Amino acid sequence: MAAWVLHVDLDQFIAAVEVLRDPSLAGKPVVVGGRGDPAERAVVATASYEAREFGVHSGIPLRLAKKRCPDAIFLPHDPPAYDAASAEVYAVLRSLDGVVVEALGWDEAFLGVTTDDPVAFALSVRAAVLEHTRLSCSIGIGDNKLRAKLATGFAKCRNVRSASSATCRDVRSASSAKAAGVYQLTRDNWFAVMAERPTTALWGIGAKTGRKLAELGFTTVAELARAEPEVLAERLGPRMGPWYRGLARGAGSAEVTDTPWVAKSRSRETTFQVDLTDGTEIAAEVSALARRVAADVVAEGRPAARVAVKVRFAPFFTHTRSMTLPSPTDDVTRLTEAALAVLAKFELDRPVRLLGVRAEFPES
Repeated sequence: MAAWVLHVDLDQFIAAVEVLRDPSLAGKPVVVGGRGDPAERAVVATASYEAREFGVHSGIPLRLAKKRCPDAIFLPHDPPAYDAASAEVYAVLRSLDGVVVEALGWDEAFLGVTTDDPVAFALSVRAAVLEHTRLSCSIGIGDNKLRAKLATGFAKCRNVRSASSATCRDVRSASSAKAAGVYQLTRDNWFAVMAERPTTALWGIGAKTGRKLAELGFTTVAELARAEPEVLAERLGPRMGPWYRGLARGAGSAEVTDTPWVAKSRSRETTFQVDLTDGTEIAAEVSALARRVAADVVAEGRPAARVAVKVRFAPFFTHTRSMTLPSPTDDVTRLTEAALAVLAKFELDRPVRLLGVRAEFPES
């Protein structure tokens, strides 16, 4: 038997939880975010597949979601409900014999398993989660985490009606698993599936890095895989440049650990219904957020080593600044003073629609 990595990703998790709470929402465009009022300033936390067909996705303003999908049903974000649903799913995963479960968040996890039939095992995991929680999940199978994670995107193509995503087009992989909601991506079919896809299809390469790679002439996964490490190192850094090339070749860790997840930071933010323009008022809001973050740091039981402030200017330009503290602390006064010091780095010459404060913990 061989060792496999499975990536379990709950389908439209938050929206699915809301449908369980109110079955009449099934099959309808559902948008969750803020207090559920599209007239207020807030962003989409998640959208059902039906809403996504109208171009509604996480992170866009609720007002834009309403414009794109006038008939959508808007619901408030309810983290405690999602915490409870997620806990049920993890209880099912951890009850499986011989499986190592690595939590990634509310709605996704890596599983480490040794089996001679990973497809059958993945299907049994899907069935168990559905039976015990009534939530559907997609599962990617890989010989490492990178491939398992990317495989999930192809698995989801079988669960949604729209295949507009770049990861859902032209899957040329006759040898891979094609069971409902399950997809297998390994060394054997990596280039057949990924070669002609854009570099941004790789887990770990975003739009900004993708543009840098394109400037160097690397627009596809195959081109990046053939790149000279020295060229990438010169443009993208001696560590990150070659690492991106490794991604294009499908390289990644296969180690799945059940070490409890530990938060790297604690943050609070507020979106204002009316833009702030007064510097004193902005500073007061940052101070208030910093005090809330300080309380979270104390509750965490670990001192913070760095403080960051996020400012979103109207209409929607977001900038973040940060500073390392002289020494780690959980003292509310020191954290508040640090947040104000970071705020002073901004040129507040435009109306402010959102403020956020984040405290980062030292790396262990």
